[in-house]
Amino acid sequence: MKAIEITSYGAPEMLRLVERTAPVAPPGEALIRVTASGINRPDVLQRKGMYPVPPGASDLPGLEVAGTLIEGSEAQLAEAGLKIGDRVCALVAGGGYAELCAAPIGQCLPIPAGLSDIEAASLPETFFTVWSNVFDRGHLQAGETLLVQGGSSGIGVTAIQLAKAAGAKVIVTVGSEVKAAACLALGADHAINYSTRDFSDEVRRLTDGRGANVILDMVAGAYVARELACLADDGRLVIIALQGGSKSEIDAGAVLRRRLTITGSTLRPRSVQFKAAIARALRDNVWPWLEHGKVRPVVYQTFPAEQAAAAHALMESNRHIGKLVLTW
Repeated sequence: MKAIEITSYGAPEMLRLVERTAPVAPPGEALIRVTASGINRPDVLQRKGMYPVPPGASDLPGLEVAGTLIEGSEAQLAEAGLKIGDRVCALVAGGGYAELCAAPIGQCLPIPAGLSDIEAASLPETFFTVWSNVFDRGHLQAGETLLVQGGSSGIGVTAIQLAKAAGAKVIVTVGSEVKAAACLALGADHAINYSTRDFSDEVRRLTDGRGANVILDMVAGAYVARELACLADDGRLVIIALQGGSKSEIDAGAVLRRRLTITGSTLRPRSVQFKAAIARALRDNVWPWLEHGKVRPVVYQTFPAEQAAAAHALMESNRHIGKLVLTW
């Protein structure tokens, strides 16, 4: 099969199209003939040598794919409501940048009716992440306010739509007025340009001093103290990335007095059972929203697989709004 490998840690040009031996799907997994592979920020970190591959996972980058099921236990597939020949998208721990990819059956989902393989490839990583962190860990409820740091990212455009579909209000931070307009068009109630306004002050102003009930944070670092200042009483801060650094200084007294929760997670090393439970929740709760157009994929640009380096360069430029996808 053809695949994109990291020849050496470093710049986007370290991604090369190569020939690889096709993977063999072990018991509990299925083999997918890939037509599209989603690109995510962890792929960039892996390319730079900053995101170790979990034990047993493929060394190839790529955490989400879409395509056709071509091998797997028919009995196990049937238990998951799938069969050979179905179009599926899947979350994987690696190996997604390839023409063939083995995926745990529990992490495979049917492509929602009306969606293309390219659109479906943009779903798993961000949808699994947002559901697990905003709803399972953050316990966002209808009528509450969610603040999303980086509203125009793949995670951001997903969080906006899922939170709105669930009946919440959404505030996002963005780096430009163009990105602000895009987030508002997706349903965000307010967009704060962090290059011109202080997001903490703005969140308090927009909520009449109450603050946000849940914050989805991909920055951490110095942002944490400012986020705690604009959390509502009993608010929940959920950290999922460390773009601003891993060290934070906080007012622990405020955490006590206002009953604040600081939590976080990383998805890639979690068990198949954990991810399969998220997949079931998505199929039950979110897939109907996708099929009825209440939520939609946001694909900014596609690239032929051999142009993976260009796709990574675009991701690192932060010019994109939504997801980037490789096609095979």
